[in-house]
Amino acid sequence: MAKIINLILLISLLLIVSIAEGRTFGNKKIDSTLQCEAVYGVQAGDSCLGITQMFNLAPQLFNEINPNIACDELFVGQWVCTSGVIN
Repeated sequence: MAKIINLILLISLLLIVSIAEGRTFGNKKIDSTLQCEAVYGVQAGDSCLGITQMFNLAPQLFNEINPNIACDELFVGQWVCTSGVIN
């Protein structure tokens, strides 16, 4: 009986650790991060569209490398990523 309880506790512990790390058994978690390689300081009158055109970026790529940018709330001096790679 004690062996069964120990086995249940061990399985429970593994499940808790697995959930805490965001992983599941049998599936590999792909841990990719974006590394910004170049930045630009927003100037007066800049817009996301203007910046994408200035640096010849596709709007989708601009959004991927700047996931936390609110284009309707850009401000002078804000840094935006203009080039990046996924590691």
